[in-house]
Amino acid sequence: MIKRIISKVYKIIFNITATIFPVRKDVVLFESFNGKLPSDNPYAIYQELVKQTDKANLYWGIKKVHIKEAKQQFPDLNLVPRFSVKWLWLTTRANFWVFNSRMPNWLKKNKGTIYIQTWHGTPLKKLGADIQDVAMPGTSTEQYKNNFILEASRWDYLIAPNEYSEKIFKQAFQFQNNILEIGYPRNDELVNNKNNQKLQDGLKEKIIGKKNGRVILYAPTWRDDYFIKKGSYKFYMPFSLEKMVKCLGQDDTLIIRPHYLVGDSIDIKGYEDRVKVCMDEAINDLYLISDLLITDYSSVMFDFAILQRPMLFYPYDMAHYKEKLRGFYLDYNEVPGPIAEDEEKLYEFIRNFVSQGQFSGYDRKKERFEQLFCSWESGEASQKITNLIVERESN
Repeated sequence: MIKRIISKVYKIIFNITATIFPVRKDVVLFESFNGKLPSDNPYAIYQELVKQTDKANLYWGIKKVHIKEAKQQFPDLNLVPRFSVKWLWLTTRANFWVFNSRMPNWLKKNKGTIYIQTWHGTPLKKLGADIQDVAMPGTSTEQYKNNFILEASRWDYLIAPNEYSEKIFKQAFQFQNNILEIGYPRNDELVNNKNNQKLQDGLKEKIIGKKNGRVILYAPTWRDDYFIKKGSYKFYMPFSLEKMVKCLGQDDTLIIRPHYLVGDSIDIKGYEDRVKVCMDEAINDLYLISDLLITDYSSVMFDFAILQRPMLFYPYDMAHYKEKLRGFYLDYNEVPGPIAEDEEKLYEFIRNFVSQGQFSGYDRKKERFEQLFCSWESGEASQKITNLIVERESN
């Protein structure tokens, strides 16, 4: 009861502050995934903006549970505990919000605040108003859609990584404000370093301890059946590590990049010299050192396509996933690589890749995919957002 009263009073104070006080010029508040560690598009924008503006005016909202880790990993950033008094003041007075996911609907935006929504991926699965049935506790389908649309109406700018995403964002978010057709800031690093062999060798040495051998990256999407009970999740390995390792060359390494909630449940005992579970490494670093990506329905495929390297698709539970979950925007048969529908096919395709270094017969699909999803990626998105912020600040 007391907590509910305190929460209600906090919300009232917050919204009064947002209504009556003017914004503080040049102050920018960043957040990634509602207060997790700095990452993704907001962090790429921050890294560029800090070169051109006063770092003292750039702040990061971080959940209290992540503050200690954030201070260790990002000692030079101005970190503010989310929902603290200082965060309340900054959120209501900031000149700019740069976020990659939705904010609570009760939180009012100061009329002087410019909200730049970067979002966090090219959509494969249905989202927002396009979801037919929302199966989430505490909300109905209608309420979920209305809240999503209400939040999107507050975004002054929305970044689109490609024309495909722009059309979906306008429809799924019912977005009517400014779309920035610039590609994703987080992908600048991939565009600018895809042929930087020296950098990639250094990353391989750091992450897997050697420069030689191929790297095969397995990065599946999150699945609802990972959930066992409240606070408990377990990763299901849909292939045999023994059989997988036998398919690889002697110097090759398999990297598994699971969802952070299930990383601790992965058992690679006996294969530590050939298999790595990489939870903390930046995903772009893993892309840059990988010769092959294996995925299923994850949006990692859209970013990895920038590197123009082979991909293998392993949707072992396709029938269940399409029927039970949110459905797809994209015809899955158009993915830019072979589709292994069962475990034996997976091993067969990997053996082919190891012997040939590529998959033959997919060039046209690969070209169409890259044109559709990567043509706006110029390596300058962070710079363009920085220019926008600097120009708006000077007005």
